[in-house]
Amino acid sequence: MSRDPSEWLDRATRDYPERLFLSIPAGASPPNATGVSRPGQYTYAALGEQSGRIASALRGLGVVAGDRVAVRVEKSPEAVLLYVACLRLGAAFVPVNTAYSAAEVEYFLTDSKPRVAVVEPADLAVLQPLGLVEHIVTLGADGSGTLVELAQQADARFAPPPGLGPDSLAAIVYTSGTTGRSKGAMLTRENLASNASVLADSWRFSAEDVLLHVLPLFHVHGLFAAINTVLASGSSMVLMSSKFDAPAAVKLLADVTVFMGVPTHYTRLLQEEGLGRGSTARMRLFVSGSAPLLAETHEEFAQRTGHQILERYGMTETLMNTSNPYEGARVPGSVGPPLPGVEVRVINTQTGAVETTPDAIGTLEIKGPNVFAGYWQDEEKTRKEFTADGWFKTGDLGKVDVKGYVHIVGRVKDLVISGGYNVYPKEVESELDAIPGVAESAVFGVPHPDFGEGVTAAVVLQPGAQLSEADILDGVRSRLARYKLPKRILLVDQLPRNTMGKVQKNVLRVTNDSLYVK
Repeated sequence: MSRDPSEWLDRATRDYPERLFLSIPAGASPPNATGVSRPGQYTYAALGEQSGRIASALRGLGVVAGDRVAVRVEKSPEAVLLYVACLRLGAAFVPVNTAYSAAEVEYFLTDSKPRVAVVEPADLAVLQPLGLVEHIVTLGADGSGTLVELAQQADARFAPPPGLGPDSLAAIVYTSGTTGRSKGAMLTRENLASNASVLADSWRFSAEDVLLHVLPLFHVHGLFAAINTVLASGSSMVLMSSKFDAPAAVKLLADVTVFMGVPTHYTRLLQEEGLGRGSTARMRLFVSGSAPLLAETHEEFAQRTGHQILERYGMTETLMNTSNPYEGARVPGSVGPPLPGVEVRVINTQTGAVETTPDAIGTLEIKGPNVFAGYWQDEEKTRKEFTADGWFKTGDLGKVDVKGYVHIVGRVKDLVISGGYNVYPKEVESELDAIPGVAESAVFGVPHPDFGEGVTAAVVLQPGAQLSEADILDGVRSRLARYKLPKRILLVDQLPRNTMGKVQKNVLRVTNDSLYVK
């Protein structure tokens, strides 16, 4: 197993330089404002040359191993090349969500203290006057910008710096920050290399595979689970915009073998008439993560295409932890057994003891080479999130069944304690989602004068469904203990989600915090 991601490119440029690494859909890259068109395809040799030029350009700006390079750009082939360049240079890649406001970006730049920031050309006038970064260069979605200009003049022959090791910092990825300021998770070179090698092996990646890349590049799913697995296996990918285009994706399925997405991608694919056994005949694997996949979506997709979606479980701080098996039962509602080399244990929330009984619910803790090195410049937070014996506290509630499959039932902070009883949102949501006419639901707790917290559900109906709050409550009344029954059902058009499709229950709690307490 590789312990350093640089080995992937070294092997590729030596053994299969002409193999295709990346391509973009036909017509996806018209000439930019300067009249320059980027290539439609990049071989591994081109990856080595172009990433070498970018690495040399960054080195010319004073970047050395360990320096941070903050990146807030739209998805593009050049953004992928920039990421690989940082790996080769030993710089810590700091991806920043393009949806963040200027004030939020200011926080990330202030906190990570990058030597260089790479931003969209339109952002330069906003960020440069802040004086937070020594060098700000630009990279547009069309391949234009001062970074590309510097790279064109730089030497493609790039020698990596000495002293890079498994524990060297490779990336700082900021958490979603739903309960306060985001924290930067420090991921090492071994974290990235070990996890990608395990995924490539577990998911049977080979040189014959082509991944349809539809995910953003500011998140561990799109960056590490996707790109690193391609690099580790010497396979290739088709790079689509991170603004998901379901009709275009269905057409491209005939040219690829693997698709990685979030649940929202699958629900949108199912809305396309062209999705079926014919359009997916060449496909080998569909992977879902970043948010829970409804069992109904899993089953409908299997009926339409003949493919069972493989659901896995990961976090910013740990990369991928568990996965349903490539060969064997892919259980809807489960995220599968731990990946090789990764350990998962369940901790009783009351006693702190390790649960050994199958299906006992508790907090999940993780140990393995995938677990991050700690939070950037926050030793206190790091200490709090690790146990004395070195396990990372995920903050997720879950259980392990008798077959060793892990099931996620919610977040610790999402646990509802009503009248002294623990209510696990996932259990209630599963019953709500099973009601004909219900598309999806989210269960959360808000202050209640008698019960401490009132179990509350936000419910989205399927198009054309006519259900009232009373109808929905009647549908679950005989299936749930009385203390688990929602005190209120809120009918909403959609659930609030972050950019990776996770339901933001903190938003639901805040907007309904006076529902019972006046």
